[in-house]
Amino acid sequence: MMRLSIQAVTTATTLLFAAQAFGALDDAAATTMLTKGGCRACHAVDKKMVGPSYQDVAKKYKGDAKAVAMLSEKVRKGSTGTWGQVPMPPTPPERISDADLKAVLEWILTK
Repeated sequence: MMRLSIQAVTTATTLLFAAQAFGALDDAAATTMLTKGGCRACHAVDKKMVGPSYQDVAKKYKGDAKAVAMLSEKVRKGSTGTWGQVPMPPTPPERISDADLKAVLEWILTK
């Protein structure tokens, strides 16, 4: 019985890491990364705060194959003017890694 439990945990852990490796974040993992990166101070999934909602971002860039790369650059360098005059400050890799940023942006674009 104990062996089955360890096997189940090992399988679940493997699947979680595989999903994250391919950018398929669940809501909880994405929320953790967004919190760590400081994104949630100004953004929410379904409502405008200081910055646009993730749903609005997803709508604006729907079908744009270059969206993740372009948004990554905006996050890293900071941005102003796309959603109003309130600037978005730059977010360095120390706050969210390039891999996590890519995964989070892919998640945002599904909202």
